[in-house]
Amino acid sequence: MDIEQIEIAEFLKRVAPFDALPGEEIEQLARQVDIAYFKAESSILMAEQPLSDLYIVRSGVVETFRRTGELYNRLSEGNFFAEQGLLRGRKAHFPAVSKSDTLLYLLPADVFDRLFETYEHFADYMEISEVERRQTRVVSASSGSDHELMTSPVASLLQRKLVMVSERLPVSQVAQRMSEHSVSSVLVVDSEQNPQALLGILTDRDIRNRLVAQRLPYSTPASDIMTTDLFTVAHDDYVFDAMLLMLRHNVHHLPVVNNGVPVGVIAISDLVQHEAKSSLYVVSSIFRQNSVAELAKLKADVRASFVRMVQQDANSHMIGSAMALIGRSFKQRLLELAEEQLGPPPIPYCFIALGSMAREEQLIVTDQDNAMILDDRYNEAEHGAYFLALAQFVCDGLDACGYPYCKGGIMATNNKWRQPRQVWHRYFQQWIKEPSAEGLLHSSIFFDVEGVWGEQHWVSALKREISGLAKTHIRFLASMVRNALLRTPPLGFFQDFIMETDGRQNKTLNIKRRGTAPAADLIRVHALASGCMQSNSFQRLKYLQKNAVLPKGKAEDLRDAYELIALTRIRHQALAIEQGEEPDNNVAPEQLSDFERRNLKRAFQVLSNAQKYLKFKYASIQ
Repeated sequence: MDIEQIEIAEFLKRVAPFDALPGEEIEQLARQVDIAYFKAESSILMAEQPLSDLYIVRSGVVETFRRTGELYNRLSEGNFFAEQGLLRGRKAHFPAVSKSDTLLYLLPADVFDRLFETYEHFADYMEISEVERRQTRVVSASSGSDHELMTSPVASLLQRKLVMVSERLPVSQVAQRMSEHSVSSVLVVDSEQNPQALLGILTDRDIRNRLVAQRLPYSTPASDIMTTDLFTVAHDDYVFDAMLLMLRHNVHHLPVVNNGVPVGVIAISDLVQHEAKSSLYVVSSIFRQNSVAELAKLKADVRASFVRMVQQDANSHMIGSAMALIGRSFKQRLLELAEEQLGPPPIPYCFIALGSMAREEQLIVTDQDNAMILDDRYNEAEHGAYFLALAQFVCDGLDACGYPYCKGGIMATNNKWRQPRQVWHRYFQQWIKEPSAEGLLHSSIFFDVEGVWGEQHWVSALKREISGLAKTHIRFLASMVRNALLRTPPLGFFQDFIMETDGRQNKTLNIKRRGTAPAADLIRVHALASGCMQSNSFQRLKYLQKNAVLPKGKAEDLRDAYELIALTRIRHQALAIEQGEEPDNNVAPEQLSDFERRNLKRAFQVLSNAQKYLKFKYASIQ
C-alpha cells in the first residue's frame, strides 16, 4: 500500500464498525476507498439522489437535514452517512451539506454490500446506527423542567480564552502557551490548510504520559502526541448533555463547536463548579479506584449525588439517567479489575444490564439485575471456570458497593443467565413464541436490556430480533397485557388511597410496586407491540406519541403522571437519606401536603385509565 492507503487503513481501524474487521479486510478496503473534498457550505447529497457510496467523514463537519429543512444530524470525524439509503433503494434519504471544509472517504456500494452480507456485527451496526445517533439527547424537551441543567447552554461555561496551536508546533512551545493562558488543554488545528479545522486536542495529561513518560524530545510536534479520537459538544447543547457525554466516555475535556467551528473547551473543572457536579465527581472517582474495598467507600458519595440532584429540582429522567450511568460505571470498573486479576477473557463476551438500569430509570433503592452473553464458541469445560469467577467478582463487588444481590437470582452468577449468544436468542424466541408463566416473570426484566461491557453490538442485534418478533406474536402480547394489568394503582372506589397493611409498611403506599412499575409495564407493552426499540420509558412514550399509538394527548398525560409518581418516590428516598434513615419505596400519604396528595391521586387516576385503555386496545387478542 502507498502512504495514503496506509493512512486510510489506520483511520478505519479506529472507527466503528470497521475497527472490528480483520486486518486484511481493512487493508483491502483502504485500496477501494475513494476520497472527496467539499468546501464549506457545499451540497454533498440531495434528497432522492442515487447513491453509489457510503460517506465516511475523515475531517470537517457535515449536517444532514429533513426534507422540511429541519436539522436532522450533525456529523464529524469518524461518523458516516447514507447507510440507510444504501440499505433502502439506493437513494439518499436526507440532504447533506458540509458546514466546514470537509474530507470524505467514499466506500463503494458493492463493497458495502459485501461487508453487510459477510460480517454480522457490521450489518447490526449499520441497521441500528441511525437510531442510536438520534438518541443522543437524553433529556425530554417536553419535560417542563426549568432546572438550570436543562436550560443552561454549554456556551455559558466558556470562561477561558480559546487557545489553538498548529499541529507542527513543538510541544515545548505548546506547554509555554498553556502556562501563559493558565489552561490545561489546547486545540490542535491545521494551520496551513484550514486554521479552523480541528485535528485533535492536547492536554497536560497527554504531555505527561505521551511525551515525558516516553522520554520523547521536547521538539516533538503537537500532532505526534495529541488525542485525535475526539468527542465534541455543540455550543447550544445543554450542560446536562455535556455532563452525560463526559460521564459515559470518561473524558476530561470537551471541545465546544459552533457549526463545526471550535469556540472553546470545557473541562471537568468547569463542570464541577456547576450544580450537577456531584455525579461527575462520583463517576470520575469510580474509575480511579483500584479495589472493591475502595469502590465500596463511594456509597456515601452516590447517595449525596442523588440528594443534591433532588435538591436542585432535576426531573426524574435526569436523575434516573445519571444514577444509571453511575451504576454502569461501577460495573465497568469492576469488570476492568476482574480482568486484571483473572487475565484476559478466553473468548469474547458482553456483560448486560437489565431492568431499571437498562431503562436509565435507576434510583437509590435498587438491586442488581445483570447477565452475560458469551461467544458461541463457549465450551463449559474450557471457559466455564473463568466466566463464573468473573461474574462472581462483579456481583460480589456490586453488592459491596450498594447494589444488593437480586433475590430472584437474575445475575450473571446464575448459570442460566450466563450463556452463549445462540442460547439467548433461543430464550427470547421461546418467551415470545411460547409464552408461559415463567416467561412472564422475566418479561419485566429481560425485555429492558442494554450492553455495559464487551461486545455490546450483540445486544443491538438481540433487541432488533425482539422488536421484529414481539409485534407479530399475538399470544405473547396478550400475555404481556394480562401481566401489565396485575398491579393496579392504589386508588379505592371513592378515589381514596389503598394502603399497605403488612407490618412495618402499614398505612403506606408502595409507590414502586403500585406506581412506577405498572406504568413502566404498560408502556413496555405498547412499545413491544409497535416495534419500538427504545428502552427508556420517556423515550418510548415519545415514540408512541410520534407514531400515534395512543389517542391524542394520552401519551403526554401518561408522561406527566409517570413523572409525578417517579418524583414522589425520588423525593421520599432523598428525604430519608437526609434524615439519616434507610430509603425505601413506601410513602406515607400523611407526610405529603394536601397539594401533593391531590396531584398524586390524579396521577394514579391517569395510570388507571391508561391500564383500562391497554385492556380495551388489545381486547381482541386476550
